[in-house]
Amino acid sequence: MCATCGCGDNAAAVIRVPHDRHQDHADGHDHASEHDHGQHDHAHGPGADHVHLPATETVSLELKVLAKNDELAQRNRAWLADRDILAFNMTSSPGAGKTTLLERTIRELGENPIAVIEGDQATQLDAERIQATGCRVVQVNTGAGCHLDAEMMSHALETLDPAPGTLLFVENVGNLVCPALFDLGEQDKVVVISVTEGTDKPLKYPHMFQAAGLVLVNKIDLLPYVDFDLDRCRAYAASVHPGIEVIPLSVTTGEGLSRWYDWLAAKRRAARSAALEEAAGRA
Repeated sequence: MCATCGCGDNAAAVIRVPHDRHQDHADGHDHASEHDHGQHDHAHGPGADHVHLPATETVSLELKVLAKNDELAQRNRAWLADRDILAFNMTSSPGAGKTTLLERTIRELGENPIAVIEGDQATQLDAERIQATGCRVVQVNTGAGCHLDAEMMSHALETLDPAPGTLLFVENVGNLVCPALFDLGEQDKVVVISVTEGTDKPLKYPHMFQAAGLVLVNKIDLLPYVDFDLDRCRAYAASVHPGIEVIPLSVTTGEGLSRWYDWLAAKRRAARSAALEEAAGRA
């Protein structure tokens, strides 16, 4: 897990609010506001001097890291719930189509308030794409870090300050390993895979599929041209997470997107119903 994966102590997360690229070019300055937040209580990475801890100490450290993260995630979850904000942690390997999916989702669900937190090791490219849709977005650059964590999420929420009732998408760093272990305070994790990646993704990355509440299989318009068995992929996903929903779709053609939107709407209804029940119980 993360205490041995190599994402480093010395990597500080940088949270950026993208600005209009044309204005930046016009006056010769880069106005993207940046906030450095030192992250990762991990004893690893470039500054760790390759210290090899005994196995028992490594496990203890990993548990402490996750315990601290989970505590912060619960605070994020409460903050979001108090504002009726529904957050989804979007995970995938690089190139599966998360950003393109979000661009189309934002445009087609535009009547709802939507905001995005973008996670990448470097650049603001994805945040600029999201901003072009008219959606509010902040970029979190993790440096050497291979995932977002709850503290980065907290700082991003502070910067973004999403309005009550917002549908919030968190596009995690492209990685199917560590994001499975780090709760951000989201409603659900959504794992996006594509038919160009291979049928056996659920077997190779079981922790990610166990943690996810939904699997989206993107680029099904390419099925005639690639070696991908959709039925077997469903079976593999069910073998590591019985009952998990799998939605095949194509962001390019739009096929299957209505099921994705229906799933989001159902999650919104369920969350609001649970909130009303909780409020009635307190009364």
